[in-house]
Amino acid sequence: METSYLGILSLIPVILTIGLAIKTKNVILSLGIGVFSGVLLQVGGNPITATTTMVGDYLFAQLQDSYNAGIIILLVFIGGFVTLIEQSGGAEAFAKKVAGLVNNRCKVQLAAWIGGILVFFSELGTPLIVGPVFSPLFEKLRVSKEKLAWIIDTTASPVCVLIPFIGWGVYSMGLIQEEFDALKITEITDWTAFISAIPFQFYPILCLVIVPLVAFSGREFSFMAKAEQNAQKGIFSQLDENAVKAPTMLTNNNVSPLVVIIPLLVLFVTLFGILAPLGFPVKQVPGSQFRIALISGYFYGAITMILMMAWYKVKTIKEGIRIYFKGYGKMFECIVILILAWSLSSVGKAIGTPDFIVNIAKGNIPSWSIPAIIFIVGALISFATGTSWGTFAIMMPIAIPMAFHLGAPLYVSIAAVLSGGLFGDHCSPISDTTILAATGSNCSLLDHVKTQFPYALLCASVSIVGYLFAGFFESVIVTIACIAAITIVYALAAKIWGIKVDNLTLADIEKIEE
Repeated sequence: METSYLGILSLIPVILTIGLAIKTKNVILSLGIGVFSGVLLQVGGNPITATTTMVGDYLFAQLQDSYNAGIIILLVFIGGFVTLIEQSGGAEAFAKKVAGLVNNRCKVQLAAWIGGILVFFSELGTPLIVGPVFSPLFEKLRVSKEKLAWIIDTTASPVCVLIPFIGWGVYSMGLIQEEFDALKITEITDWTAFISAIPFQFYPILCLVIVPLVAFSGREFSFMAKAEQNAQKGIFSQLDENAVKAPTMLTNNNVSPLVVIIPLLVLFVTLFGILAPLGFPVKQVPGSQFRIALISGYFYGAITMILMMAWYKVKTIKEGIRIYFKGYGKMFECIVILILAWSLSSVGKAIGTPDFIVNIAKGNIPSWSIPAIIFIVGALISFATGTSWGTFAIMMPIAIPMAFHLGAPLYVSIAAVLSGGLFGDHCSPISDTTILAATGSNCSLLDHVKTQFPYALLCASVSIVGYLFAGFFESVIVTIACIAAITIVYALAAKIWGIKVDNLTLADIEKIEE
């Protein structure tokens, strides 16, 4: 594949991709046009040659790569397993067990938070499972539906982006490895990079920290304070009339939480049983072996769940197998995005996009500021497009070469891509998780967005400062400092602009209603 350097013209594919993603909200279309425009520049403007080159030298090439093929197969197995969990009723049964332990406002918020964290396997599973289970409890204890929507939205994508062995982690590692291969980085694996970046994913970490802070303190500010005051009076936000209804989760009172717990245990036992003899987690395990272990774990976990669904008479074995294979198809869009993202990265390198950006930045942008810049740009793109995965696909091929060539901390820069891309998925009114969080909580989408945004913006602001410091010090001390900072900043905001909401118990509510 011939390499040519086109100077400022090499930015056209990236600019087109970002611009179209923001305008059309269609990441696949935007990535596809971005790839085609880059190939068109590479071949001198001939559209026929550009089409054949794009298909043969880029799209097919990505599918023929053994690493990429392993990632795609793993994503397919994950899709089947997650779909089984969503249809098994076991996760809902587990959430109901957690919900049964609450009797006051603080406990119900913490229970929803814990339930959201434990339903870690799917960012869409959290609002569809935790939301409907806790919605009646929040209303009974006079906690606003906006608060529930915020909690389940905050324990959806912000949890998923921190976990390496589900779809989010596998997808992100696929993007990371593509850049490592291009830069000939062999001493670090995609797994090592992802794990090392976790402590620097400030935004999702702070999102998860602020929920118990709010629950324990009982202090609210901005639009959430008004929503809580209304809830105390028995006035609750209602689902928009024209809202798309969330799919109904399977309800079966005979289903045990073990339907989910045992298959997950089988998954982890298989994973560690295969990797432990290779030295994991003490020694670094080759990426191919790790993917094989994950595929095996998800496969045996799926078999276990199909059998348990039949045992509890949720679905027959035949129906379980049908659901499992249907889950394969759910990953199609994600796989297409990943293939196009790999292709865009390859095209960019072929026409010199990373080199041009690095040369422009060199001497003009201090290396310590790069993580903060990456976070801000990613946050803006993801908020405008409503997609984190699309933002990862756009930003990772820019961020890793910049960090590598300009001396910015690599793990912090990778974390900044993931955190910045997460912001939009968490807050944008056009994000699927934002919409489903409102729907699952039986809350107006507009009410959810405006009450959540101040809290999310607080976390994002502290994250930006954190990335400025992490640009100097690649240390978990910065993470600890960010957690301390969000505690102080939230306390000040709640003290100056907020209100104190009483921690009402069920007994208190009964007296009020008498």
